[in-house]
Amino acid sequence: MDIKEIQNLIKFVAKSGASEVKLEMEDFKITIRTGGDSNYPETTIVQQIPMAQAPAAAPMAAAPAASTPAPASEAAPKSDDSKYITIKSPIIGTFYRKPSPDKPAFVEVGTSIKKGDVLCVIEAMKLFNDIESEVSGKIVKILVDDSSPVEFDQPLFLVDPS
Repeated sequence: MDIKEIQNLIKFVAKSGASEVKLEMEDFKITIRTGGDSNYPETTIVQQIPMAQAPAAAPMAAAPAASTPAPASEAAPKSDDSKYITIKSPIIGTFYRKPSPDKPAFVEVGTSIKKGDVLCVIEAMKLFNDIESEVSGKIVKILVDDSSPVEFDQPLFLVDPS
């Protein structure tokens, strides 16, 4: 990630109204906090992670299949859906249900999934990130429309783990 991409991310976060955004990539983590007394967002680079020996075919700006997918978070949603697990967006970006416009959706309501299955793709700064399931079960509800912007920690899917 170069300085121009970081600056664009800061502008995007400032316009979105989010108070804090954390971005974790293979080799670094960034936290962007907005608000406070000034009109400019504060940027903090949290940690530079040493690169482990990576395969030669996986450069940092690789195709979606070669990039490290961000883990999906899970939490119990409200009241009547309390028996379901919510899979949330691990990053901000644009949500896509299909790998490309001419392909079928990764999952539909009623699809049985297992841990590690790709559920959707989120595009962030021209990088497509596969979002994999952290749980096994059946898709009960898809909470986001295709090609919609999503925020960090926004619920994407409801999964029945039984």
